[in-house]
Amino acid sequence: MTTAVAAPFRFFSLQVVRTRRLGPSLVRVTFTGADLHAFHSDGRDQSLSLFLPHPGQPEPVVPLELGDGWWQGWRELPDDVRAVMRSYTLRALRRDPDEIDIDFALHGVEPGAGVQAGPASRWAAGAAAGDRVLVLGPAVADNRAIRFRPPEDTDLVVLWGDETAVPAVSAIVESLPAGTRARVWLEVPHAGDMQDLSTEAHAEITWLLRDEHRAQGPAGTPLALDTLRAAELPPADRPYVWIAGESGCVKLLRRHFVGERGIDRRRVTFVGYWRRGLTEEQLREQG
Repeated sequence: MTTAVAAPFRFFSLQVVRTRRLGPSLVRVTFTGADLHAFHSDGRDQSLSLFLPHPGQPEPVVPLELGDGWWQGWRELPDDVRAVMRSYTLRALRRDPDEIDIDFALHGVEPGAGVQAGPASRWAAGAAAGDRVLVLGPAVADNRAIRFRPPEDTDLVVLWGDETAVPAVSAIVESLPAGTRARVWLEVPHAGDMQDLSTEAHAEITWLLRDEHRAQGPAGTPLALDTLRAAELPPADRPYVWIAGESGCVKLLRRHFVGERGIDRRRVTFVGYWRRGLTEEQLREQG
């Protein structure tokens, strides 16, 4: 069942086609659905809302029959009934057949995890063909849920993301045209989470491994901030910076690029995908 919400977004009823483990902390889930032909996006960091069932439910419970009132109706459902809602990034969109990929960071599921897994990580770790979900996604290719928008005069693209932003950064890097200069940092928990990325751009890609960082002893500042402070960027007159991941780290990195490197704040896009110690529900309640 599908229903129009508020253009350019709508609900899509999807089911799992297959899954593939990308590393200790990452799993790719491929979805299809009868109406997926109407899913359109030109954005490489396209965000969407994923609705998951609770254990024992055959499908996520969202009151689509309420039309535009679905949000309030969903919020009023009991906690153990209403679908689990999480924000994710589209990794890939394919046609013939219509499929989308979503990569999940398995917080709390990876070996030696020191935190408890959340409902989305648990679901993704056990996802199997035929499992049903709902996605609130784009019906219009150019939409407000796309954040990567470098100005036309950009002469250097700078990217950083943690494991939650690896799908977006990877898709962005793969889409950069030939001749684009790019400096990319991807921070993941384990060496097994590293991926081979293909791009026509002149891109230098660095993987930061928290396992190795911890082995070297405690640090006074986050791994990413230490590394980027020490990095020498290629000379550029009009750089564009895109950073996404844990909110606290994103704020520190934005301060570094704007305050320490003097990059125009209007040329820095920053997105907090999650916040340490808080669930998405708690983040939503805060504003």
